[in-house]
Amino acid sequence: MNVPDSILSDQKSLRRAFGTFATGVTVVTTGDPVPHAMTANSFASVSLDPALVLVCVDRCAVMHRCLSMAGRFGVNVLASHQEAEARHFADRSRSLGAAQFEHVDWLPGSLTGAPLLSGALARFECELTAAHDGGDHTIFLGKVLWLDQRPDREPLVVFRSGFRQITPERVEVTA
Repeated sequence: MNVPDSILSDQKSLRRAFGTFATGVTVVTTGDPVPHAMTANSFASVSLDPALVLVCVDRCAVMHRCLSMAGRFGVNVLASHQEAEARHFADRSRSLGAAQFEHVDWLPGSLTGAPLLSGALARFECELTAAHDGGDHTIFLGKVLWLDQRPDREPLVVFRSGFRQITPERVEVTA
């Protein structure tokens, strides 16, 4: 099937179509030499053995340079109550460097130094193992060095460019 180039070149339509895929929200972080964070929904598990994940980062983003320099990174899978953190790290006008973490509860990862956000659904520390061309993005592949998770929490998701929360279905039990 041939798709007209005009359909694929309309970035607004393409973004809207991509936005119909509900996905989790993460904050990707780097520690030294330049602490930085970025809200991202382009995160995926790749392999269980070895444990690998990927994040896709726009080539023009500050995170692209930081991640390439640091060689290690953190991924914080946000819980439903962390929309403020998602918005903060997506705000391009926020302070950069260590200052962007001043009003966020976090601890440095023991293996990477990357900021790990308190209250996240899951947190990973990763070592960068490869970077692949992905058009206007780079696909960064990372080996998981450490993780922790909070299975008692619900995720923050993004759908059609808006944050959403999953509400567990309530079933009434009658006796």
